[in-house]
Amino acid sequence: MNESEKNGAAITPHDTRYLFVLPFSTDPVLARRFLASDRHMVGNIRFGKILETLDKVAENTTLAYVNRFYPDARVVTAAIDSVVIRNLADTNHDLVFSAQINHVGRSSMEVGIRVESLGAGWGHLATCYFTMVARSADSGEARSLALPPLTYAEEIEVKRYKKAEQRRQAYRESLAKAEEMPSLDEYLFLKKLHKEQEAEGFSGIRVGQLVLASTQRAYPEQENVPKTVFGGYLVRRAYELAALAAEMIAPGRVVPCQVNRINFNQPVFLGDQLKFIARVVYTGKTTITVQSDIERFSRDAGDKALSNSCLFTFRNVDSDLQPQPVPPIYPVTYAEDARYLNAYRQRVD
Repeated sequence: MNESEKNGAAITPHDTRYLFVLPFSTDPVLARRFLASDRHMVGNIRFGKILETLDKVAENTTLAYVNRFYPDARVVTAAIDSVVIRNLADTNHDLVFSAQINHVGRSSMEVGIRVESLGAGWGHLATCYFTMVARSADSGEARSLALPPLTYAEEIEVKRYKKAEQRRQAYRESLAKAEEMPSLDEYLFLKKLHKEQEAEGFSGIRVGQLVLASTQRAYPEQENVPKTVFGGYLVRRAYELAALAAEMIAPGRVVPCQVNRINFNQPVFLGDQLKFIARVVYTGKTTITVQSDIERFSRDAGDKALSNSCLFTFRNVDSDLQPQPVPPIYPVTYAEDARYLNAYRQRVD
């Protein structure tokens, strides 16, 4: 490595490109692991496994950059900024994951990933953005590592850098908005939902009826960075429980529509107890929004914390993937109102 590479001056986003392929067409064992059902249907694939793969692709992409400067360092997932599903995949066609670092901060990196399916009539499936952080691999407490910036030589690279900055700013603004009181229209909307529940013979579905929970312990096979659990595994489990919760309200079949930002607030260590809670928090005309929270509890340290909070949006469809209506749901408590309003502000209808 020459001196310019050491300080990062000569490294462009193009130099960070990483390509990964799931060869379903030639590996039937792999294809079956990603199969959602033995029944024939369009879009027959486990989207939770795709999320898990995306996290690994993001890790591999950023780790190659970080290891140029810190050969023994690791990277961890700080956030999944967004995943927009444009089309459904299946296990009959190979999936290609094209990744590249768009932005480098002090110790964080945004990596963009495009997912495409090979084969006639298939193409762009999803666009995803992950924020990863470089961490030391010291035997003591891990610390963040300062990274040199990329050089943006091409116009498209500058454009992607600016869009990454816009996403960072939009997230900061969303945090402030989440703390805002309901607007007059939002207040009247929530008031209408509560008023309808007071009517004689009310038969609507209250959100308190739409909750699923699951508990497990973190074991070594889920380990990624030493002594901590792979973030992709946590998101997959959260998604799979959310899909089951969505099916409680969907008259037809639910398919993924969007994954809103997921923050990794606390690492999960081996031996921790994990509690996954999935709540249907909002329904639109044809969509269902589910919030999945992951709580970790350490009996040794006696501490409990929220590891992740995920917001998944599903669409209710028929056998031909045509959108179908879903019934409205009704919040009752203040906490349910807050979750409903948060999802309403981020709705996809």
